Amino acid sequence: MNEKDVKIKAPKLSGKFILIIVIAVALLIVILNCITVIPEGYIGVKYNLGKIRDSSLQPGAHLYIPFIESIEAVDIREHVYETHQPAYTKDTQTVESIYVKVNYVYTSAKIDNLIRTVGVGNVESTLIVPNLNSILKNTIGKYKAEELIQNRSGAQEIVEDELRTALDPYGVYITAVNLADIDFEDSFEQTIRDKVAAEQEALRVRNETAAKEEEAKQQVIAAQAEADSKKLRADADAYAISVIQAELSKSPEYIELQKIEKWNGQFPTVMGENINPFVALGSVDNLTD
Repeated sequence: MNEKDVKIKAPKLSGKFILIIVIAVALLIVILNCITVIPEGYIGVKYNLGKIRDSSLQPGAHLYIPFIESIEAVDIREHVYETHQPAYTKDTQTVESIYVKVNYVYTSAKIDNLIRTVGVGNVESTLIVPNLNSILKNTIGKYKAEELIQNRSGAQEIVEDELRTALDPYGVYITAVNLADIDFEDSFEQTIRDKVAAEQEALRVRNETAAKEEEAKQQVIAAQAEADSKKLRADADAYAISVIQAELSKSPEYIELQKIEKWNGQFPTVMGENINPFVALGSVDNLTD
């Protein structure tokens, strides 16, 4: 048999078998399209013909009916909105720029209300921006420029509390507001620096003056103490003299008693031209011995 006469015949697929394969692939595609996965940090919102059916789908795989249902994943992690805003203080000083950072999250229990009333994608433009601008300008306007510099944290707390109160009903919770930087006009900032330098110099002079005054007080106290001590010694001496005089007036022999009490027990060997009788007696005794 010639090789040309040998033909390999491929198996014929029936139309029914092909149809089964097509249906299986279609079903697989449909099934895959019926599953969506909600990642961690998100919450799933299921819609049925455009209406919210469930707004609490937790992370994981979820089924839905194609063309009838859909599932949207909403990021419920903390978001940060940053902006630079001008403002004016109570004493009409211009704040050229306030760098503000707003941290916020969506409240899971109110996510459906947020979607219906505002829309997740419109939170910053519709809620945060207008409310923040209004609250920030009103708050800054309550402070004089120097007060704002000294009490930035107080102004920051007011803005945070008022913004949280305004946005919480919509389902947006403000976790923090930070007035990161307050930039005044250059002329005012130079005035503040000059004033601070003058206050520091005045404080240094006051401290030096206080130190000198304290040193003078201590010297006065020491002098007074020395004077008091001298007076006490003089009073004691005067008292002693008065006592001695009183004793002498009562008893002339008192002075002899004082001599005896103060005698150290030693006799002088020579007193003038006379020989000390006690010494003489001692010498005679020695000779006798």
